[in-house]
Amino acid sequence: MVRRSPRSTFGAHPGGTTMGVESRRWREPGQGGLGALSSLSATAWIIIACVAVFVVDGFLPARMVPLEVSVAPGVNIEEIRGKQVVLTEPVSMTRVERMPDGRLAERTVPAMGGDAPIVLEGTKTAVGTISYQLMPLLNSWLYFSTAKALIVEQPFVGWTGLEFWRIIGFQFVHADVNHLLFNMLGLFFFGGVIEHYLGKKRYLAFYLLCGIFGALLYLVLNLGGWALHLLKLPAIPGLLFNDPTTPLVGASAGIFGIMFAAARLAPHTQVLLFFVIPMKLRTLAILLLGWAIWTVVRAGNNAGGEAAHLGGAVAGWYFIGNTHHLHGFFDFLGRVDPTSRAGAARRARRQAPDNAEIDRILAKIQAQGIGSLTRSERETLSRASRDA
Repeated sequence: MVRRSPRSTFGAHPGGTTMGVESRRWREPGQGGLGALSSLSATAWIIIACVAVFVVDGFLPARMVPLEVSVAPGVNIEEIRGKQVVLTEPVSMTRVERMPDGRLAERTVPAMGGDAPIVLEGTKTAVGTISYQLMPLLNSWLYFSTAKALIVEQPFVGWTGLEFWRIIGFQFVHADVNHLLFNMLGLFFFGGVIEHYLGKKRYLAFYLLCGIFGALLYLVLNLGGWALHLLKLPAIPGLLFNDPTTPLVGASAGIFGIMFAAARLAPHTQVLLFFVIPMKLRTLAILLLGWAIWTVVRAGNNAGGEAAHLGGAVAGWYFIGNTHHLHGFFDFLGRVDPTSRAGAARRARRQAPDNAEIDRILAKIQAQGIGSLTRSERETLSRASRDA
């Protein structure tokens, strides 16, 4: 469902798979479904958003993103605190290529990232190194990492972090075309099933929450592994020891949540692995769960991505069985979400006719007759009658 990207921790499970699931109607709870043909589903809008971000990002200029800062050996950071430093960026790199005649030759190309020195202003003295990665512009603003989520102080850079929008934003950016394609296929095959069960707004809350829980599990495991590394304590299997600046991108935590929710609702549904191998959806979910746990415990390739998959899967399994928790997700948006408790309370307050207003209308009828009522007064009286 996903594709591994350079330095990105959302990678592929073995052989990056695509799955198909039969279309069926689901019983309540929930409202609506995929909607009329004239109205796009939430699944369609998520796919459109991911594709649009990827396409637009392809036309925007890429930028060098500073990731990790290190102090040069022998440099006392306290002695140079307060002095001006210059953060340089890698501009070009040398690559060895084979020429048409078979000879190997060096070629200078634009840098895709790498290390650059940090020097004291007005000197050539290097006091540290800063690692960069070349990223598409929107990707650089939206990717998630432990360092971006928490507030941290880096030498020469200062305090950074608390960029909370990334916990949602990373779900809409992808590393390359294959990464995007596999994720959107997974969303296409499974998303409509869960949206039909939940309704549009609860489904959107469900999808985003699964992605958020994927990022949070990654964050907790990475923070634990990094703490052990700093304290020079023995490694504990299951913790993530990759650099806390490693970017996390992709929709697959949310998609894993959707798939595991579908496995809970319809465990015996037949799916086609690689479009060829038939198996029960429950079997596929168990296989993917086992692979993710195994990869995280043995610190295998893309352990961080599999940790995010696990977080999304657990959230999907839980929330599909406890859908009442989804109602309040958009409360902060106020009246935008009609399923939220806050929105319902506001509507009740707004729609409930005031007793004094009812008395005034009744007095007007007695004095002038019912024909004297305005349309607004008639509607108010009608609502009061229904509520009574």
